[in-house]
Amino acid sequence: MQNPYTDHWNVVTQILRYIKKALGQGLLYEDKGNTHVTGYCDADWAGSPIDRCSTTRYCVFIRGNLISWKSKKHNVVARSSAEAEYREMASTTCELMWIKQLLQELKFCEVLQMQLYCDNQEALHIASNPIFHERTKHIEVDYYFVREELMAKEISTEKIGSNDQLADILTKSLRGPRIQFYFQAWCI
Repeated sequence: MQNPYTDHWNVVTQILRYIKKALGQGLLYEDKGNTHVTGYCDADWAGSPIDRCSTTRYCVFIRGNLISWKSKKHNVVARSSAEAEYREMASTTCELMWIKQLLQELKFCEVLQMQLYCDNQEALHIASNPIFHERTKHIEVDYYFVREELMAKEISTEKIGSNDQLADILTKSLRGPRIQFYFQAWCI
């Protein structure tokens, strides 16, 4: 936003045209009768063809309703897909912990263990493995943060298939049926 280019303006006008055509569409927030807080995180390792930086994204749901999301291109290059994914797990864990604290302060609902979904098996293995390996030393701070929350049972992690990764809609170019799938999933 500080230094926009013509391409940025074109994207904004494209989004506004889409919204104008889809005025009847929207996100429906319903009371689903549960208090589950879930987060989906994903990263595209070295996804930028220009500088090979990763784009990470997450979305958080309360009671099945989308309440928080973020997509960000990093300014440093991740050395592995596991590093990119694990850094996003740490970022999503921060968001989950903040949301839990907010819900407790507002006395909205009692938040038990939150679920964090990730589609990278290596990142999940790093989170659950108490032995810290030399090759993961460069992500040591994120490792200890996520591991601490796992051990405290504040969050639990779960593998999710790439086709079911709801965070993909924030950065990937999707067409027709996939977009409908994501919107239906967000509104269920």
